[in-house]
Amino acid sequence: MNTLSEPRKETGRNVISILETIDVRSGERSVLKVFDYLIEAPNWTGDGRRLVYNSLGYLYAYDIATGESTVIESGYAVQCNNDHVLSPDNARVAVSHHTYEDGQSRIYTFPLAGGEPLLVTPMAPSYLHGWSPDGSTLAYCAERNGEYDIYTIPVDGGIETQLTNVPGLNDGPEYSPDGKHIWFNSVRSGLMQVWRMNADGSEQVQMTFDESNSWFPHVSPDGESIAYITYRKGDVAPGDHPANKQVEIRVMSSAGGEFRTLVELFGGQGTLNVNSWSPDGGRLAFVSYRVKE
Repeated sequence: MNTLSEPRKETGRNVISILETIDVRSGERSVLKVFDYLIEAPNWTGDGRRLVYNSLGYLYAYDIATGESTVIESGYAVQCNNDHVLSPDNARVAVSHHTYEDGQSRIYTFPLAGGEPLLVTPMAPSYLHGWSPDGSTLAYCAERNGEYDIYTIPVDGGIETQLTNVPGLNDGPEYSPDGKHIWFNSVRSGLMQVWRMNADGSEQVQMTFDESNSWFPHVSPDGESIAYITYRKGDVAPGDHPANKQVEIRVMSSAGGEFRTLVELFGGQGTLNVNSWSPDGGRLAFVSYRVKE
């Protein structure tokens, strides 16, 4: 979830963004490209050839072989934030776009090749995070009646279904590859922690228990590993995930248990908001940052 009234255009020129990948087994980092402005949240396409990221309200496709970026035409949806997900068949992309009427985030889809957006969630604010493996349903965080909870909705729109109903922020819902579970993060225990529930919202189970604030669990293609980002306790309020902080990307088994710190970096908001596992599960894409002098 990006809780700003619009994408971070006001700070977009004040940072240097470093698009990187990391080998999940060896920890070897590879810099793909350095941008002299803000980019965020890379998604890997299913063919492993491109990374989709957002920058200053637009989505772009970065060609790994050539190092070139191409804007994805999105009609009037030009206030997209870092909540974007590709459909299972890679034909479409779903985004959170801040509408001109009130500046609030609503979810839209449009062709990955470019095209006109279709509104999915008339109610706002709604922040996209997951697309079911069968392509039928989107999962998202939404504020309704003063509380942020997890919801699902048919991909073409319709009646939304509330899955969580506890005080405090519940965010970052993402389906497991088999469609049986939704992973999410929740502040209900005091710190932000990673949770898992059945796809219908039943059996909500806490999966991390450490003294950090853990955000945005992303499930590997084989369903066996979870990558997520953590902030140090005391650096941020448990319900906040700002930019420009020292953070870690961690990996743990989807069965739970001990985590492994994959990398420490300067980042946070924009680094790992969306699933960025490579199709073969061997690498993660992410963005680190430097603040301009």
